[in-house]
Amino acid sequence: MKKMIVFACALMATAAFAESHLRSGYVTKNGTYVAPSYATNPNNTRVDNYSSQGNVNPYSGRVGTVDPYRQPTYQPSQPRCGANQYGQYVCH
Repeated sequence: MKKMIVFACALMATAAFAESHLRSGYVTKNGTYVAPSYATNPNNTRVDNYSSQGNVNPYSGRVGTVDPYRQPTYQPSQPRCGANQYGQYVCH
């Protein structure tokens, strides 16, 4: 019985890892390094994302906190304007 429980846990963990992909690390415009991370594969639902409530990220152990049923609010992006390191006024 104990072996069966261990096998079931291993099988579930394997399934969780198979439903994800590795995102490469990168450097942002301001020079900040973002480390590589895993993400769930794209699909038509938000309930199975690692960050959704009721889920646990198998890589980090973090518990999801985002309500998957709450509709996202999209706001048009506003240009960011200001002086750059050369004193020039620019908008991004």
